[in-house]
Amino acid sequence: MSNQESQMKVKIQKFGNFLSSMVMPNIGAFIAWGLITALFIESGWKPNEELATLVDPMVKYLLPLLIGYTGGKLVYDMRGGVVGAIATMGVIVGADIPMFLGAMIMGPLGGWVIKKFDQLIEGKVRTGFEMLVNNFSSGILGGILAIFSFLLIGPGVTQITGILVTSVEWMLDVGILPLTSILIEPAKILFLNNAINHGVLSPLGIEQVKQTGESILFLLEANPGPGIGVLLAYCFFGRGAAKRTAPGAAIIQFFGGIHEIYFPYVLMKPMLFIAVILGGISGVFTLSLLGGGLIAPASPGSILAMLAVTPAGNFIANIAGVLVAASVSFIVSFFVLKMDKSEEGSLEEASQKMQAMKGKKSSVVSDLANNEITTETSIASVNFNNVDHIIFACDAGMGSSAMGASLLRKKVKEAGLNIKVTNMAISNLPSDAQLVITQEELTPRAKQKVPNATHVSVENFLSSPKYDEIIDRLVNNNTTNNTELSDHDESASTANQEVLRKENIFLNKKFSSKEEAIRFAGKVLVDGGYVKESYIEAMLDREKITSTYMGNDVAIPHGTDEAKQEVIKSGVTIIQVPDGVDFEGGKVRLIFGLAGKDNGHLEILSAIAQTCSDMNNVEKMANAKTTDEILEIIGSSFNK
Repeated sequence: MSNQESQMKVKIQKFGNFLSSMVMPNIGAFIAWGLITALFIESGWKPNEELATLVDPMVKYLLPLLIGYTGGKLVYDMRGGVVGAIATMGVIVGADIPMFLGAMIMGPLGGWVIKKFDQLIEGKVRTGFEMLVNNFSSGILGGILAIFSFLLIGPGVTQITGILVTSVEWMLDVGILPLTSILIEPAKILFLNNAINHGVLSPLGIEQVKQTGESILFLLEANPGPGIGVLLAYCFFGRGAAKRTAPGAAIIQFFGGIHEIYFPYVLMKPMLFIAVILGGISGVFTLSLLGGGLIAPASPGSILAMLAVTPAGNFIANIAGVLVAASVSFIVSFFVLKMDKSEEGSLEEASQKMQAMKGKKSSVVSDLANNEITTETSIASVNFNNVDHIIFACDAGMGSSAMGASLLRKKVKEAGLNIKVTNMAISNLPSDAQLVITQEELTPRAKQKVPNATHVSVENFLSSPKYDEIIDRLVNNNTTNNTELSDHDESASTANQEVLRKENIFLNKKFSSKEEAIRFAGKVLVDGGYVKESYIEAMLDREKITSTYMGNDVAIPHGTDEAKQEVIKSGVTIIQVPDGVDFEGGKVRLIFGLAGKDNGHLEILSAIAQTCSDMNNVEKMANAKTTDEILEIIGSSFNK
């Protein structure tokens, strides 16, 4: 795949993930609407004219408003969500059909507009007028967007939806709908399906349900048949780790609805793409022939979820669609596995490849990778002989990895080991790397970069028990004594008082979200002349890769590897948040905003790491009343 094609795929993935992020948090509401529809409409299980009046308002108002709010919140947190919901209301009233596509447009647009407005007036509002400006700006801009969506977006989306629905009906009439599996089944495995499923199929399916009471579109992607056919074939005819793990994977896929667990099995034998495609085609053909369909999205794609939203009278058709898809997929997979005499592929490598395509760690699929080091027993089983260089790696190589390297370097020195400990970006890992330590979410990327190295995953860079385990193993097994050990492998730092100015320490701050906190830290670095303004967005992009929460109530937001060119000079800001702010489930009370130039920040970062590895010091800093107290606690590395 060319670089241009790869970039295009990444863009489609990001777009699909964004659409999915608007829909998935609200799936419970879709299911509630689907169950009420299945039970109480005239053709339902328990027809009830009074309760059936819930159906239309839920699909017309509740569901689109939830999507619009979620889309705005994704762009600009709570404030973006409110404006996104106001803007979505205009498109709802301006159309006669459920406005899911309209909500996906106006929700993010509302969030983006209020975000840009806030950036434009930042620092220009007089003290005491903030609440007035905030409330009226969101109300005025939301109202304008509601009118805009009422007059233009609603009618436009109505016409587009009509064309798409007509196209689907034509495909059903001429019998070519099953051919969509040629696109959908490979797209699932390549993680390009969200743009199709949540951007087109689900909204069109809802419109079909409103007109006909059911929709086959909900089953084009969610049908568990193709996947279970592949896994069952591995159960009987696979070899090695694939055969051992396939039964468990089959249970998770079929009953749990987590389809991505079968993707590595297909990637091990690319000919199995034919199996899932033919399985999908046969399943859709069966559903079309027998009149199958659902009343709401089946998410996750579990057989149980599918049956829960199957309307009365459709059980035979829907079950037949699953069984036929599974049978065809199983038969084709049997021939592929029996006829392919090549060496069995690595399930771990296929899992890593799948997670690399996905762009983030898969908690379910990672369990298939049997060589990733995440527990005490796995560390104990690894050979640490002749290790003379340990590398901490992260995305940019200047924040979390620098902290971790500083802590482990100290332990290595105290143990009397002549082993070099450095930090760097994953993209810069050398091919001869021996021992690489990364955050758990980044380990697949590091393993793809240097597959022959020993990899250790850690969740908490500041207080991981794995550091001591590694030192114990190195003390017992390391036989190398030819590497000169130094306290620092970095170039000389700039003056500490320039890197951390006293005025860049802030006490008693409050933030409603980590995005707000990161923007504040970035603005401090910009105002201090350390970075260009574009560095702030790079800090937010870095946070999306994996959280910069380090454990011990500490986070160190910083830019991506690509954003290093936006750094003018090394700088650090310390922000005390006594009440805490959520960083992906971790409560953070101390934020260290970083910008690194020529490693000038690493001396101070080392002092911060040493200090914050002791929770008592964190407590003192989180409760400090003056900036001098914080500087004193961190230690003599700072010039006061």
